[in-house]
Amino acid sequence: MRFVFCFLFIYCSIIVCLSQAFDFRQTVVYQIYPRSFQDSNNDGIGDLRGIISKLDYLKEMGVETLWISPFFESPQADFGYDIKHFRKIAPEYGTLETVDSLISEVHQRGMRIIFDMVMNHTSDQHPWFKASSQPENNEYSDFYVWAKGRGKNGKRPPNNWKSMIGGKGWQYHPEKGMWYWACFLPFQPDLNYRNPAVRDSMFNNVKFWLDRGVDGFRLDIFNAIFEDKDQTNNPFSFRAIPNEKNVNGFFQQQKFNLNHSDNEALAVELRTLIDSYPDKFLVGEVFGNMNQLKSYLGPKSDGLNLVFLFESLSTPLKAKHFIHLIETYETNFSNPNLPTWVFGNHDRMRRRSVLGGDLEECKLSASLQLTLRGVPFIYYGEEIGMEQARIPSKQALDPLGKKYSFIPSFVVRWTGNTFNRDECRTPMQWNNSNNAGFSKSKPWLPIHSNFEKINVATQIDDSSSLLFHYQQLLAIRNTYKSLSSGKLTIDHKNSNPNILAYYRELGDEKLWIVHNFARKPKSILAPSGLTIFNGVQTSNPQSTTKIPAFGTRIIRVSEKLH
Repeated sequence: MRFVFCFLFIYCSIIVCLSQAFDFRQTVVYQIYPRSFQDSNNDGIGDLRGIISKLDYLKEMGVETLWISPFFESPQADFGYDIKHFRKIAPEYGTLETVDSLISEVHQRGMRIIFDMVMNHTSDQHPWFKASSQPENNEYSDFYVWAKGRGKNGKRPPNNWKSMIGGKGWQYHPEKGMWYWACFLPFQPDLNYRNPAVRDSMFNNVKFWLDRGVDGFRLDIFNAIFEDKDQTNNPFSFRAIPNEKNVNGFFQQQKFNLNHSDNEALAVELRTLIDSYPDKFLVGEVFGNMNQLKSYLGPKSDGLNLVFLFESLSTPLKAKHFIHLIETYETNFSNPNLPTWVFGNHDRMRRRSVLGGDLEECKLSASLQLTLRGVPFIYYGEEIGMEQARIPSKQALDPLGKKYSFIPSFVVRWTGNTFNRDECRTPMQWNNSNNAGFSKSKPWLPIHSNFEKINVATQIDDSSSLLFHYQQLLAIRNTYKSLSSGKLTIDHKNSNPNILAYYRELGDEKLWIVHNFARKPKSILAPSGLTIFNGVQTSNPQSTTKIPAFGTRIIRVSEKLH
């Protein structure tokens, strides 16, 4: 009888959690790179069981949605972004049953989970590509972007397109006697979405996971899916290096191989599929100017639900720069659209290292991310201030690091970029025990040398820690819906080169948030209200409040305090 009661209680709890309407617009997303999060079987590689074992930590931290980087069957040449089978699981991560358990365990906690879906390309070991590369015609011959070469015997590439990471994008396949397009790495051939069978096959892969309960997808390099069908040469450009705002680089305009208008139509089609399931969402990794980024949301906001906005990664932590960035985002992503706030991921330098290792600046960065209008994306370890490791390029496992291993490390760091992505993917630092509590075996990447000081265990009960700061902010965000759903208005009267202030409003709830970007305390005239973060209650109609260096104050504004 007791067993039956317990079963019914758990079942009803799950139903209650999932029956509460999920709104992606209000969520906070936490990215997990599974290979580096937690190793449950002590083979040195993080896995899905390891993630399950840490779900309570994530729930207590206050995040709602988990984004899991690829764990599908793969040769691991690009550590999961080279997929061999979209419906099978790489054995080092678990099984299909493990994935089902992960989805179920996440949902039992009232949380959501999205998967990384690489729609642009596959591994060159995928059965589709092996069939497509055969000289004889078959049903997969046109599954990839193939072209005949130029010059004698077709041994020159079909056109001048370069890959997204520099160098040639066309790869010659001697058995087929043709060239295939690979916009990223040579072993990742691009799928041909002009073939309806490709679109149907990939949409069926999406449906396969939706049917198993996944809550949405992060879409890898979505702006690279379609290319010009005539394969026209790209025009010349004086730009040497592309960035998040301008894809032109390597001395050519990426006019005919990136941000093709057909990508926008595909986004609308995919959204139609997603909307046939309740409470799902899509976020796209896209690069380009603001107009290009907006276009992926669809002409009637009927495309991707969100796109990553990466300008925040390179914006200096200065009040004037963030005022400009906020105004840009608010202008271009006004309701019903929504910006995203990103300060790190598996491809970019860790946030604390970008900020020079300063703990208080990390707290300010988190305060911005979790109080601005938009969906925040937190990269694993960011909440404890994990830093960029220093791994010599010659020792890189990352194929991008190997490609650019000839560039001295000091030159790379001087640019503020990272070519060896191993450095931002080191194992999660859970405690100060051997291997930082990640594994009892030698980890696949070295643990950062600072793990004894920077780890979850040392911070979880420390009210001055970065982790505690995140927990406080997430609790406030979950309590005050104006932070997750309200409009934003910059308080220009109180903003200056060192101070950024703004209001968040929803119905009768009005919050005033102020950030001090200076290295010393600043006094500011604050509105009357109840201080709910980092301070004491103010009871005068207006009062001067002192904001500590890199500090944040949040006040619930009221006309009178009783």
